[in-house]
Amino acid sequence: MALKIRLARGGSKKRPFYRIVATDSRMPRDGRFIEKLGTYNPLLAKDSEERVKMDMERVKYWLDQGAQPTDRIARMLEAAGVLTKKERNNPKKAVPGKKAQDRAEEKAAKAAEAAEAAAEATEAAAEE
Repeated sequence: MALKIRLARGGSKKRPFYRIVATDSRMPRDGRFIEKLGTYNPLLAKDSEERVKMDMERVKYWLDQGAQPTDRIARMLEAAGVLTKKERNNPKKAVPGKKAQDRAEEKAAKAAEAAEAAAEATEAAAEE
């Protein structure tokens, strides 16, 4: 059985509240789970103690049983000091998309044409 430690969404529309659960990875996000390990309330301030609550003993137990934390849970566990920090690198994050690159090229071409026209106009004025 592929175990995961992940978030299960609760709360009403536009008011999210999550349970941190240990579950079989084949179950739906908000479906059946094995054990509730804690809660996460993203609406609270980041420095609030109530934002993330976890039963660390049970989390460590499930990690020892082979459960894989999701990316978000792994970050919470890193902040709590349970997991070692992973080096993350996404060099493509800051690169604009294809359409934005095309627009930038068109804008640069128009600016170059305008600069050439202005240079020709100044040369023509200097000759007179």
